[in-house]
Amino acid sequence: MDQFNSHPLYRKHDLDSVMTTLWLFYKNHFPALFLAAFAGSLAIQFLTSTIDISKITGMTDPFEIMAQFKTWLWPIIGVIVISFLLSLTLQYFVIFKPVNSEVNIFNSIYKSLWYLLPYIVIGIIFVFFMAIAMIAGLIVFIIGILFSVLYVFMISLFILPLLMAEGNNIGNALGRTFTLSHRHFGSNLGWTAIIMLIIIVGSIILSSVVLIPFSGNFFKILTDPSEAAEAMSFMSNPWYIILSALANSLFAPLTPILGAILYFNARAREEDAGKPAEVNSDQNRVTVGDLYPGNPENK
Repeated sequence: MDQFNSHPLYRKHDLDSVMTTLWLFYKNHFPALFLAAFAGSLAIQFLTSTIDISKITGMTDPFEIMAQFKTWLWPIIGVIVISFLLSLTLQYFVIFKPVNSEVNIFNSIYKSLWYLLPYIVIGIIFVFFMAIAMIAGLIVFIIGILFSVLYVFMISLFILPLLMAEGNNIGNALGRTFTLSHRHFGSNLGWTAIIMLIIIVGSIILSSVVLIPFSGNFFKILTDPSEAAEAMSFMSNPWYIILSALANSLFAPLTPILGAILYFNARAREEDAGKPAEVNSDQNRVTVGDLYPGNPENK
């Protein structure tokens, strides 16, 4: 872990430093992060365009619906695999690039595969955990659901940084993830909420801009839902796929950077808490005056 003490994100953070270090890291490594995110987003956007949801809108037979979903099985698997690989690549680059000059976005692709299996296993466990949290959230309706999603997402941000910095032991990763994420819980949750709000609002604005050339088709959906199938044809338009991928690529690197900030903040605080309190040597120093009780300096 000593190698990470020089990492620019490794420090005790407050909200101001979270925003500052996130922006500086993003700006300093923008070309590599953006190109990797664009390649992954472009592949995901292309596979998504092959899934025509309008085909099941008029179906009522569950077997017919299942049969249709089977035709989309490979695109769905492709989207999941690429999403995993993109997350691993970006996180590996964020964690190791500042402390190892030999790391680049290309070798991050295959080096990060070492963490793929434990990440998938932990991801499956978190799906069940999220389902339980969502059910619990239903008890208090919308606010509970939103809190549950934010809570699980905040915890999940610790997984990959922890695997990469402390080893890919699944049991240790699960235990440490919950331990570190719940220390300074309010700060972790608040910072995650603020950054995610920025990402969501920014994504909505960019997506709206991307839709401008296709606004005629988009407004057909709003004014006449019966024409949705025809109007949504722009989803497979090559220009729409490219523009959407570009928009997604701007925000995709922010999540792994935030995950590293949360993890390194927890580690820095943990390390600081483990240090013995420093003793002021001047307070314990014996002077000549201490040998004479009657000395006015001792009064």
